[in-house]
Amino acid sequence: MTRGLALLLVAALLAGSGLSAAASARPKGPARFYPDPSEILALEIAYNRRAQEKGQWAALRENAAEDAVMFVPEKVAAPLWLKGRKDSPLPARRDPWKAYVSCDARLAVATGTWQGADGAQGYFTTVWRRTAKGEWQWVLDHADRLAAPRDHVDYAEGHVASCKGLPGRTRDAGRDAPPPPPPPPQPSSGKGGKQGEALPPPDDSLRWRYEVTPDGGRHVLVSLWNGSSYEDVIDDRVGPQR
Repeated sequence: MTRGLALLLVAALLAGSGLSAAASARPKGPARFYPDPSEILALEIAYNRRAQEKGQWAALRENAAEDAVMFVPEKVAAPLWLKGRKDSPLPARRDPWKAYVSCDARLAVATGTWQGADGAQGYFTTVWRRTAKGEWQWVLDHADRLAAPRDHVDYAEGHVASCKGLPGRTRDAGRDAPPPPPPPPQPSSGKGGKQGEALPPPDDSLRWRYEVTPDGGRHVLVSLWNGSSYEDVIDDRVGPQR
C-alpha cells in the first residue's frame, strides 16, 4: 500500500472514530467548535488532491485568508502573490504527518513532507485558522527543501492542546512561554483571499510565531499548552536565502 493511500485511509478512519480520548473530549466553556485533528489532516489531504488536479497555486488560493503569508522564498502577502499566477504542470505532492489543534478548536497547525516531480524533497508547515462561520483558512504556509528525507512514519498523528490551567485563566501563567505571533502583514489591497467575520481572541492554548532574518532566513516556532507549560512541537529553521 502506498503511503498516500494509507494516509487517505487514516484520515477516513480518524474522521469516523476520532483520534484519541484527548481529541474526543469537548472543552468546557463557550468554545463553539470541537477540536478534531482529523479535520486538519483531511484539509491537507484535500489540498494535495486539488493541487494534483488544478495546480499548487490554485489549490492554495481556495483556502487563503486575506492576511495569509507565504515564502517564495521571500515573505509575501499570499492572496496578492497568488492572484492569477500560472501553475506548474507538475506540482509537489504533500503528505501531512502531524496536526495540532487548540483547545477551543479555532487554531491548528499541520506539518509533513513534500516530494517534487524532479526528485526534490522537503517539509512544510501550515497554520490554519477557523472563521466565525466555522470554515478553516490558512494564514501561514512555509516549506523548505531537505538534502535527505525525514524519518518515515507509517501513520499520521493528531494532538489537542490541554484546556486545563490556561494562562490568563489561572495565576500560573507559564513564565517561560514564547511571545505571541507578530501582527499579520496586511495586503496592500483588500482583494484576494477570504475573510470571515471577526471572532473573540483565541484561547492561547496553541501559539505560533515566525521571524525573518535580514539575510532571508526564517524561524517558525509552534508551541502547545500541555496543562502546565508550553511545549515546543514544531521548530523549523531555514538558512539564509541570499
